[in-house]
Amino acid sequence: IFRISISCLLPASWHFSISPVGCPRILNTTLRQIVVIGILAAAVSLLYYSLVVIRNKYGRAYRDKRFHRYLARVTDTEATDTNNPNLNYGIVVDCGSSGSRIFVYCWPRHNGNPHDLLDIKQMRDKNRKPVVMKIKPGISEFASSPEKVSDYISPLLSFAAEHVPRAKHKETPLYILCTAGMRILPESQQKAILEDLLTDIPVHFDFLFSDSHAEVISGKQEGVYAWIGINFVLGRFEHTDDEDEAIVEVHVPGSENKDTIFRKRTVGILDMGGVSTQIAYEVPKTVSFASSQQEEVAKNLLAEFNLGCDAHQTEHVYRVYVATFLGFGGNAARQRYEDNLFTSTVLKNRLLGKQTGMTSDSPYLDPCLPLDAQDEIQQNGQIMYLRGTGDFNLCREIIQPFMNKTNETQTSLNGVYQPAVHFQNSEFYGFSEFYYCTEDVLRMGGDYNAAKFTKAAKDYCATKWSVLRERFDRGLYASHADLHRLKYQCFKSAWMYEVFHSGFAFPVSYSNLKTALQVYDKEVQWTLGAILYRTRFLPLRDIQQENFRGNHSHWRSFSFVYNHYLFFVCFLIVLLSILLYLLRLRRIHRRMLRNSSSPSLWIEEGLPPQKIAGPL
Repeated sequence: IFRISISCLLPASWHFSISPVGCPRILNTTLRQIVVIGILAAAVSLLYYSLVVIRNKYGRAYRDKRFHRYLARVTDTEATDTNNPNLNYGIVVDCGSSGSRIFVYCWPRHNGNPHDLLDIKQMRDKNRKPVVMKIKPGISEFASSPEKVSDYISPLLSFAAEHVPRAKHKETPLYILCTAGMRILPESQQKAILEDLLTDIPVHFDFLFSDSHAEVISGKQEGVYAWIGINFVLGRFEHTDDEDEAIVEVHVPGSENKDTIFRKRTVGILDMGGVSTQIAYEVPKTVSFASSQQEEVAKNLLAEFNLGCDAHQTEHVYRVYVATFLGFGGNAARQRYEDNLFTSTVLKNRLLGKQTGMTSDSPYLDPCLPLDAQDEIQQNGQIMYLRGTGDFNLCREIIQPFMNKTNETQTSLNGVYQPAVHFQNSEFYGFSEFYYCTEDVLRMGGDYNAAKFTKAAKDYCATKWSVLRERFDRGLYASHADLHRLKYQCFKSAWMYEVFHSGFAFPVSYSNLKTALQVYDKEVQWTLGAILYRTRFLPLRDIQQENFRGNHSHWRSFSFVYNHYLFFVCFLIVLLSILLYLLRLRRIHRRMLRNSSSPSLWIEEGLPPQKIAGPL
């Protein structure tokens, strides 16, 4: 009897024997071929099905990650599920010069990937409104009575305590960060105010509040937080393999000996308020300095930080330039302009014996006011009368000296150091006055075009004041535009243009500036960047807690995939063996049929011919 044995040890075993004598003759060649083809087709189908299942299971993670930020923009407007035990919370109090605001943020458990940041969103109440509250006056008003500060801020904390689930209070970090108003106070008064907060708040509230959670932050820190917040909302800290995404080559700080890396291009921000103007952008490559003095100044303007939870990983290390220019905001610039105008006009009148601007009949002709618009400057009990001529180009020419530019290389406003901007591969967002100047009256916010903006500003300045008033009364301008905006729009347009193109040296052909009031229909505060930066190490807690379970589950998942493939490999080997055996069986069967009438086969084997038994 001819016997063949087939066995496979993992993940299961098979053993069988087949004798050619036991093979029924009815199983002819055609039928065997059909059976073999059917078995092979079934095996291939099973293998294809398993591959599809595995691809769907593990490929979905990449698709989910790719569209996660887009989906987050939609779900950001939904009410926060406070019954979800996996949600974490954080609180930031912004103590500004005019008042204090509290922001409550939330985020799900970290996904365990040390390369990803926390998915922080602003908490929303049952009515889907952001959990935000503001009180007045500013905290600096309590400089002379610091013992009252904790009572002043208590309503904000009570408001947050009502929204954060009670069970989460002890693990919810609270940060009280003070800005401009506190910076101008003497250090002793700053310390007294912070001391009162650190002493009284833990007595009445269970939030996670340590000594480092209350401080006066610098303008540089505030700028960095704003930059982080904007780029986080825009998804610029996420990794991508999408070829359509703009990328930059980065020399990571502290790793000069390593190869450069490529990652998503971040956006720079321009923010022109009423008093100051700020610029912040990433400096992806190592910078050089014209002098040792410039290098010393640059140390105070360049911030290097790691947003990742692992200090040894450099993929989230950023070098950001931040500079704030006091007196370069829209209103402060107009005040500087008027002060200079008043002083110079009085001096000229005295030297030439004239009375220009001193009476309403002989007003000073101001090119930075709309045509025929009237205004007054009051100083030292004197009044100077102005009448607009609406000359945009002349206005730009007059205000250029207020940029205080120098001849030194790599400098901007006030001669302050500014690293080179890669204009061909960069993107900027302009907020506050950059948006108001382009949108409120000119109705062209969004993508900035220097030529179109200049033409629109010229036309506006040259339009008679009476016509502008008529358009205003008809509601043709933005809803929040008022007469103050109408009167000083010409000046502020010229000021914004000069700051951007002359002060910061952006070419007039630059096309990657977007002026905006909100990002994805929501106002992005620097407090978002603050909590993202200050909670950057929290993912380590989740990662460490999940290490054992995560490792085992990962191994089980890996083992499943591995054994899954191994099983089908063994299955195919068995099928192939059966196929080879059937082919061999077929050859033997044919030889038996050919030689059934001849005893030669038995003679070749050295055996006597067997007699066939006759009938009994």
